[in-house]
Amino acid sequence: MNDDDNPRVTRIRPAPKTPEDVLRDLKDKLMGGGGGGRQGGNGRGVQPPRASTGRAPGFVLIGLLVLWGVASSFYTTDISEEAVVTRFGAYNRTTGSGFHFKLPFGMERVITVQSKKILQEEFGFRTTAIDGERTQYSKEDFRAESLMLTGDLNVADVEWIVQYRIADPWKYLFHARDVVHNIRDLSLSLMRRVVGDRLVGDVLTTGRVEIADQAKILTQEAVDKYDMGIKIERVILQGVNPPETVKPSFNEVNAAKQEQEQTINVAEREYNRVIPEARGKAEKVYADAEGYAIDVVNRAKGDATQFDEVLEAYKKAPDITRRRMYIDAMEEVFLKAERITLIDPAVKGVVPLFGLSGATPSVAANSPLPTPSPGTKP
Repeated sequence: MNDDDNPRVTRIRPAPKTPEDVLRDLKDKLMGGGGGGRQGGNGRGVQPPRASTGRAPGFVLIGLLVLWGVASSFYTTDISEEAVVTRFGAYNRTTGSGFHFKLPFGMERVITVQSKKILQEEFGFRTTAIDGERTQYSKEDFRAESLMLTGDLNVADVEWIVQYRIADPWKYLFHARDVVHNIRDLSLSLMRRVVGDRLVGDVLTTGRVEIADQAKILTQEAVDKYDMGIKIERVILQGVNPPETVKPSFNEVNAAKQEQEQTINVAEREYNRVIPEARGKAEKVYADAEGYAIDVVNRAKGDATQFDEVLEAYKKAPDITRRRMYIDAMEEVFLKAERITLIDPAVKGVVPLFGLSGATPSVAANSPLPTPSPGTKP
């Protein structure tokens, strides 16, 4: 029988350790010393002397902790990035590029975001980079993304690219989950909506720029509504083609439209050449008519004024004025005549005046010109 089975033997159990004793024991173990626990009742045992070499593991551990604290208290951010700092899991601040400090030992964590880089998503096709410069198209089939219905119930094969950048890193990380997937879903839905509002001819030819601009505006509005912190830079229609089964017919229609546009351009060029010339001639004729009308009116006014002056002079001296008028009339007649023949009633015959053809007539006789009778109208 042992002492545990003997009811007369009282076994003295050690008292439970206090938190101070536990910490002291842990410190002794780290410093390389022995365990100094209680021995019977409340008496404390005597610790054995420690060896001087027992302090080395503790100093190494402290040195590692110091190095860890120093290494985890700073971080650097690239020029194309921004850093989001969280303190105990909650957002604290956003920092730009450069060298920064933070709380060590994991109290603050840093998440870098490429906010200065233009990112892009491809729809209807995929490309992979080769040697960092060239790109290669994937051979996979993405027609489920690119085939869409137009407003006139035709089908178009639309390939496009959405270029965007992270405008607010905090919203990008904490306001939405799987932002890239959300952007793809939004762009697919909105592009089908924009293409579905237009005719297939506009989608394949003249409406591509308007489609891209409208899709960009609608995508930005949707992204802002969900507060994802994304800025849509551009939406580019990479390729818009009819399906393979109807491509020959579409090419014929496109050729006919090009011929129609060429004919319209030739007609417009001819119109621009003929119409301005005709308008110029019409304006010239109109201007000449106006000038002629002004000239005739002015001449008539001058003649009327001259007649009034002659009438006034005739009233003052009728004989002199009548004789002067007669002389002026004869001078005007003789200047227009190529050959002049004077007939004297008293002479039986014709008296020719020679040397008057093509020249100003001279006085052919010394006798004065006949004077009209007072009752004769000059």
